[in-house]
Amino acid sequence: MKIERSGLVQGARDLKTRGYSYLVKITAVDYEKYLEVIYTVRNLSERKDETLEVEIDPADAWVPTVMGEFRAADWYERELFEMFGIQVKGRNVERLLLEKWNGKAAPLRKNFTWNAPYETSDNQ
Repeated sequence: MKIERSGLVQGARDLKTRGYSYLVKITAVDYEKYLEVIYTVRNLSERKDETLEVEIDPADAWVPTVMGEFRAADWYERELFEMFGIQVKGRNVERLLLEKWNGKAAPLRKNFTWNAPYETSDNQ
């Protein structure tokens, strides 16, 4: 279901109270004009999945953390930050996969180019 960014945490909380207690994944898609962050949660007893889809402006790319509802969001939120450049408000995320990457470019954004000069902590 589509949800506004401001209602994301409450939407996650509502799904959790309805038995959707297992966070399957968080991912994002770059549609160039907007980014979409997709949260998939599962109700294990009913064997059903539900999604929360949040559209955000690439120039104002952030979402609130859902760690308060789903502890498994930890690494997924780090991946949003690292690979899509999406900030996660309400927590301090650190690089996980690209720990030596000092560049600001996000590798999974459509505007990313591999031939641009990127800095790593090894380039000193």
